[in-house]
Amino acid sequence: MAAAAAATAPSRKTETYTDTKRRDDVRGANIAAARAVADAVRTSLGPRGMDKMISSGDQAQEVIITNDGATILSRMALLQPAARMLAELSRSQDAAAGDGTTTVVVLAGSLLRRAPSLLSAGAHPTAAADALHRLATRAVEILHTMAIPIELSDRESLVKSASTALNSKVVSQYSTLLSPLAVDAALSVVDPAHPDLLDLRGIRIVKKLGGTVDDTELVRGLIFDKKASHAAGGPTRVENAKIAVIQFQISPPKTDIEQSVIVSDYAQMDRILREERNYILGMVKKIKVAGCNVLLIQKSILRDAVTDLSLHYLAKAKILVVKDVERDEIEFITKTLNCLPIANIEHFRTDKLGYADVVEEISVGEGKVVKITGIRDMGRTATVLVRGSNQLVIDEAERSLHDALCVIRCLVNKRFLIAGGGAPEIEMSMQLAAWAKELRGMESYCIKEFAEALEVIPYTLAENAGLNPISIVTELRNRHARGEKNAGINVRKGQITNILEENVVQPLLVSTSAITLACECVRMILKIDDIVTVR
Repeated sequence: MAAAAAATAPSRKTETYTDTKRRDDVRGANIAAARAVADAVRTSLGPRGMDKMISSGDQAQEVIITNDGATILSRMALLQPAARMLAELSRSQDAAAGDGTTTVVVLAGSLLRRAPSLLSAGAHPTAAADALHRLATRAVEILHTMAIPIELSDRESLVKSASTALNSKVVSQYSTLLSPLAVDAALSVVDPAHPDLLDLRGIRIVKKLGGTVDDTELVRGLIFDKKASHAAGGPTRVENAKIAVIQFQISPPKTDIEQSVIVSDYAQMDRILREERNYILGMVKKIKVAGCNVLLIQKSILRDAVTDLSLHYLAKAKILVVKDVERDEIEFITKTLNCLPIANIEHFRTDKLGYADVVEEISVGEGKVVKITGIRDMGRTATVLVRGSNQLVIDEAERSLHDALCVIRCLVNKRFLIAGGGAPEIEMSMQLAAWAKELRGMESYCIKEFAEALEVIPYTLAENAGLNPISIVTELRNRHARGEKNAGINVRKGQITNILEENVVQPLLVSTSAITLACECVRMILKIDDIVTVR
């Protein structure tokens, strides 16, 4: 009996073996790919970060020089799905806050760097993901305790935050010009009826080659990057302008279907030409009777919007013509001029016109533009004319200006400022590490590891500025342990200072969005255990 019991004992204690190698390999490959993307943009973080030259592989050979994380990642040809997730993460941060696109990717990369050690120590991916969720919630609470409330009337604080966003760009030396310009442009489009909303579509950026970024200006009016029509000696300057935006063609009508009409009789040919002249002349007379002296003509895809004959008659009527206005610009133009677009010559009336003091063609750099100023009852819009010595500088200036405008939009939506220079990240790291000691089990261990990962931001700032990152971060920890919440890395002086006194500030929304989105992305990557390819 004893022998029989001994024989059956191993069968009751049989251990089941589960092969987890494939899951670990997939998770490891995802983490490695995402970290590689984060490491690629890490060197461009901060005011002393490096720039990237992006060259397209096609025949056009387009070249971009930038250190904007969203721009760099959007141009990368990424094949691995997890790597593409980090590019989309940067795009999400750009949509939510407009700034911090490099920060969010570097944070996600650092959190992923800590993940393999946690998993090898026995932490389940779901437990690590849940710990990240709690960490993100707690981190946002910590950031709120550090925030400083501001008002939109405090222009100086707005300029400081815009300046901080511009200091890490290629055009950082022009931040003293672009920051006030961005603030004035943003505040001019805020609607008092909706003070918590800022629609950046109300700000139009026109780029013109020539001069330097110093020549960039904010225009209280409209600028068209095209010349006025010079056919038949038409006017190039009109005072007390009455402006019409038309969406119909001042040209002979076509047949409804594509067909050819063959005319062999000279008398009939003369009659056709005479009818064309009368048709166009009738339209020009109606325009003139309404008192219009400036005509903005939408580009037409059906037929020519204007012909040489119609331009000749318009010039004789002393009407300034700007043709080939893009369809997507019509809404902005009509909002600015406080007028209505006219779709048919029969609807051409005085009450649909816009009014301005001066419409003139001016020389800017190598070309000419049409400028409209002194608009009566102007809508809540602004136009910025960006100048630069070459196209690469102009494009980067536009991207930098967009980031500065997004920072102002963040402050309009959520009116709190927070210190920059790595101060919020080191404060979060220390408070979260202290909170982890109060927790128990694997969650405590996970949160402690992930809290240390947040130190990557001050570490990278110091590294990119050519400082000793270990001594700088250690000193920063000591200062925060003494209660100096706003102590941060001053890259210009190469030491730790009160970063608020140095005017290095950023919107609270940028930091809260970065930590929330980074944790969300890392949680998603950790919970993937297989990749299934569908044909």
